[in-house]
Amino acid sequence: MIGGKHIEEKIRTPKAAGPAIIPFITAGYPNTGDFKQTLHEIAKKADVIEIGVPFSDPMADGVTIQRSSHLAIENGVTLKWIFNQLKEIQLDIPIVLMSYLNPLYVFGMEDLVEASIASGVDGFIVPDLPIEESKELNNQLIDADLALIQLVTPATPLDRIELISDQSRGFVYAVTVKGVTGGEDALSADVTDYLQQVHEISRIPVCAGFGIREKSDVEMIADYVDGVIVGSAIVETIEQGNSPTKFLDQLKN
Repeated sequence: MIGGKHIEEKIRTPKAAGPAIIPFITAGYPNTGDFKQTLHEIAKKADVIEIGVPFSDPMADGVTIQRSSHLAIENGVTLKWIFNQLKEIQLDIPIVLMSYLNPLYVFGMEDLVEASIASGVDGFIVPDLPIEESKELNNQLIDADLALIQLVTPATPLDRIELISDQSRGFVYAVTVKGVTGGEDALSADVTDYLQQVHEISRIPVCAGFGIREKSDVEMIADYVDGVIVGSAIVETIEQGNSPTKFLDQLKN
């Protein structure tokens, strides 16, 4: 099983009690040599892994992921390099690539689908691709049973949340804060109302990201989502030389 169904299955049946855990790491950061080992370690605790494709203008990301992205580019990390690395490892959990549109467009849509299937990639998150312009990519991914995961925010109207949910595969990415990733502001008290609305509308799992840093954040939203996405906090953990698996354990235990 690949693609959206594979992602949905792993989110709905997480390895541990509570919402599924989806860690984000930047490919090839802090160095290219440890990338495969880091993936293997994180896979022990994760239900899905989100891998960031480095990009020179990551407008949805805060300073932590921007910094990791720029260093990965300096390390020579490209989309082709990522696919080649993933071909060499065998993971039993879904892989989702988070990429801005430009690297995907340059790679070529048909080649993108072929490389995804060959390397075990199940889907994509493309934060700068609005739903009105996503038909070409989404159709090609759907034909290959791959997922295009769309984002909603607290400012998204309810009818648009429904539209995005209908056209998404794998899960709906519910952004919990206004702004970029890695902000220092705590989750607002009314975020649960928003997440509950998204969950009631969506026919597929809902996973929350942006601003998830601690166990208390997971506990706050656990009853309203199917999964949590942890990005900047785990990148910082890796950056500091600490164990990402211990960090992931602390989120739920």
